[in-house]
Amino acid sequence: MSKQDSVIKLLLIEDAVDDAEQLISMLRNGGIAVRPARATNEAELQEQLERQTPDLILVNLHAREIPLKACAQAAERTGKDIALVGYGSNASEEDIVEAYRSGVRAYALRTKVEHVQMVVRREFEALTTRRSVRRLENALRESERRCGALLDSSRDPIAYVHEGMHVRANKAYLDTFGFDDFDELEGVSILDLIAAEDASDFKTLLKKLSKGEKPPQRLNLKAQRGDGTTFDATMEFAEANFEGEPCQQITFRQQIVDENLAGELDALRTRDLVTDLYNRQYLLTELDRASAAAAGGKADQALLLIEPDNFKKVLDGIGLGNTDLLLGDMASLLRRHLRDEDTAARLGDQTFAIIAVGRSADEVHQLGETLRKAFEERIFEVGKQSISLTVHVGGSLIGEKNASSSTIIDQASASLRAIEAEGGNRVRIFDPGAQDKAEAEKARHWLALINDALANEGFILYYQPIISLQGAEGEFYEILLRMKGPKGEIMPGFFLPIAEKNGLMPAIDRWVIAHAMRALAEREQAGRKTTFFIKLTPQSLDDHGLLPWLAQQLKNTRLRGDALVFEMPESKVVTSLKPARAFLKGLEQVHCGFALEQFGSGLNSFQLLKHIPAHYLKVDRSFMADLPKHKENQERIKAICEQARNAGKLTVAEFVEDAASMSILFSCGVNFVQGNFLQEPEQVMAYDFGNG
Repeated sequence: MSKQDSVIKLLLIEDAVDDAEQLISMLRNGGIAVRPARATNEAELQEQLERQTPDLILVNLHAREIPLKACAQAAERTGKDIALVGYGSNASEEDIVEAYRSGVRAYALRTKVEHVQMVVRREFEALTTRRSVRRLENALRESERRCGALLDSSRDPIAYVHEGMHVRANKAYLDTFGFDDFDELEGVSILDLIAAEDASDFKTLLKKLSKGEKPPQRLNLKAQRGDGTTFDATMEFAEANFEGEPCQQITFRQQIVDENLAGELDALRTRDLVTDLYNRQYLLTELDRASAAAAGGKADQALLLIEPDNFKKVLDGIGLGNTDLLLGDMASLLRRHLRDEDTAARLGDQTFAIIAVGRSADEVHQLGETLRKAFEERIFEVGKQSISLTVHVGGSLIGEKNASSSTIIDQASASLRAIEAEGGNRVRIFDPGAQDKAEAEKARHWLALINDALANEGFILYYQPIISLQGAEGEFYEILLRMKGPKGEIMPGFFLPIAEKNGLMPAIDRWVIAHAMRALAEREQAGRKTTFFIKLTPQSLDDHGLLPWLAQQLKNTRLRGDALVFEMPESKVVTSLKPARAFLKGLEQVHCGFALEQFGSGLNSFQLLKHIPAHYLKVDRSFMADLPKHKENQERIKAICEQARNAGKLTVAEFVEDAASMSILFSCGVNFVQGNFLQEPEQVMAYDFGNG
């Protein structure tokens, strides 16, 4: 899903703008990205629906100007799939029942923040799923059309068989068996085309297929034409669908007498030549089969992914020429610890995969540990070198809740990447039936890492330049945070949510401020005028000792206050307005600056400036995605810059993606730009863009 697609286009039917803004902030504080609009009468509703079809319409059941039924009818007239969600604070049971009769898909309790967030998130996910299903159905119809054309043009005799009966056959098949058209063959049992000497064995095979057993890849037998004559044939089987029903695709080929050649052909189709494990295509086919079985109730299946730790460093040591030797030895080690019913494959360059069957959750985890220890204890002889390596094993149990190949791979990959971020040499198995327990365990682990980082200088500051387009004096940087992991740095998305949930953000904010001020003092003493933008969390607004501590830190480091600009998202400020105003009054006394992030994301963001006199406005990132392609976003940024200039505020555009965006932003009147296109965050402050 693209960044544009992940933003919910939201239309609010709400009489009071303050209530609408509060609802928007409620969603954003839950991590839900929205692009909101509001309608206060039926004319505005119609205009909004024509301008840009919303994903969701949130309707206050007690809105006076636009009754729920009128809203539902207007949405219905668009002919688009729009999720209608009702909400309210004191709706009666009758109101809620009537709302469902009118067409709402869900009702959210306005007074319960988490409930509103869950309902909106669920309905958007359902909408996204419905859209995906429609796209897939269209793609399927097109694929079926193309497959039908390929089938008809194929020289190989091919038929589709459902429950032993022919449901489709191409011309080559009809010619082979002596039929003029499919009408003669339709409904004829495939068994009628098998010679009497092989009929009994083939009948047994059909019974196995009806029970869901896997067919052989190839079967040699005598086939029988419509006139009773027979010929030697080789049947190849593949699972298929015809008009929504599962069936077998059967292809007749010339019988291969040389069994060695047949084996070589099988290997080429299904094997990875470097490791002699199954290849990616075969693994994905088997995973589809396992998913289908799980959807039907089969348990005790799992997908494991195995990757060596620090593989680039290993390759640097042995050289690229010896890579295949090492991968082959790794594959051999894997095979020694698997059962015959397990499927092992090479999924990627250095990624191995195992579909384990007949094992409980504990046994799957034990298999992962067995493999991890086997690699840890093994010395590999590669060329003239003896090397040791460790692996990280991530996986997912396969159950009814995640019975989709793509979902299973995503979950196993997420486990793999999480272990990699923690330093590797670990095993983590995702259990879709025990996710809450796993999340709690994960939170405890991260909490221990965070507390250790606070106690032992375990955080790292990064600096990203903020470039002036208007020739402002000095250098400007945003401070970004990373955490030291056992074998590498950890990005904030992994640990900050846990820290926030456990009330540790004020301590982290103070750590960042203190260390940033030390770095800033060194630059100021070296004669480099510099300004730091430092993120502040809402929890720190309730830290009544923060402002006195900040004032003392400024004195100790002998820094000017305006060298520091504290920043918070607009949505967070709206929901913490009173403490935010009090904090800004304190900042004014020590002459520090303040910036509003994600500015322009509200219904009327400039109204907020009456209460929060911010110095900098950082344009909401949703306007920046593919900026050259979206004229309406360009116009919106230009309007924000004009209003900001009139109000005496400076604007910053983050997440600049390309040179074309730079040109547009300059013409819009943006004061500062920032983004990885210009320069990625670094631990060292060093850039030359004409400043300083």
